[in-house]
Amino acid sequence: MNSFFAFVFRQKYITRWALMRNISPENLSQHSAEVAVLAHALALIGNRIFGRSYDPDRIAAAALFHDVPEVITGDLPTPVKYASPALKRDYTVMEQAAIARLLSRLPAPLREDYAALLTQDTLSGEEKRLLKAADKLSAYVKCLEEEKGGNAEFRSAAASTLSALEEMDCEELSYFMTELLPAFRLTLDEISRDGEDAL
Repeated sequence: MNSFFAFVFRQKYITRWALMRNISPENLSQHSAEVAVLAHALALIGNRIFGRSYDPDRIAAAALFHDVPEVITGDLPTPVKYASPALKRDYTVMEQAAIARLLSRLPAPLREDYAALLTQDTLSGEEKRLLKAADKLSAYVKCLEEEKGGNAEFRSAAASTLSALEEMDCEELSYFMTELLPAFRLTLDEISRDGEDAL
């Protein structure tokens, strides 16, 4: 049965941050859309500001599909997924099996294209690094939003995620965090104020 897209659309039922109290629950569809926006932005920053030659559209498409296997595996919390080398290895095997299962639910002429998206095989090493940075950046934005709402549950996650972002040593990411990320700490009134003055 060609049920690939029916599986993809089930991302909205996969809840992230399941071990933590959330003010605003986040599902996999929301997360993937935000990662795609961020990955696209990082690629454009790389091209326009640092003279790179990324393909922003290809990176954004890969970002949209980067967590699709979780419709089969579920969202295993990061502390569990990386608890030991053996567990990480076993999860990778399970993820590859999920990808194979998903691809088998596509008409044969489409499989190669979607295999490239699910495995990120069309991305260069640098583009994969940007996608990983966007994924981590999306998690940090989630932490900021929860903290802004008064949820101290995310304080430790915010600190560890920020530390991981800083360790990535990525110019595009550093630019985004300096120039664009501060607005995420503001209220709607605060981010709207300049626009109202300009109208």
